[in-house]
Amino acid sequence: MQTIRTLGVATLALALTVGGVAGTAASASAAPKTYANCTAVNKVYSGGIAKKSVTKNKVTSAGKTSYRALKGTVKKDDALYNANKKMDRDADGIACEKS
Repeated sequence: MQTIRTLGVATLALALTVGGVAGTAASASAAPKTYANCTAVNKVYSGGIAKKSVTKNKVTSAGKTSYRALKGTVKKDDALYNANKKMDRDADGIACEKS
């Protein structure tokens, strides 16, 4: 009886260890991609990368600000946006947008 109980505990410990390793590998590969420039972004997402909360593109011309509909395929993903935030020149929450 003691041998069976010990074997069961050992099997459970092994299963938890293997599950923990698999979970770590999956989360490591889920890191958001950082693109080199807007040309690379627009090849994948023609309309750029936006924060989830953004619904319109902020456009400033001749000192006046207006809001336009998003154009192209816009990926709305906060983590991906934050990884590529340096390409959001006008700080409107959309990196590499088409205006």
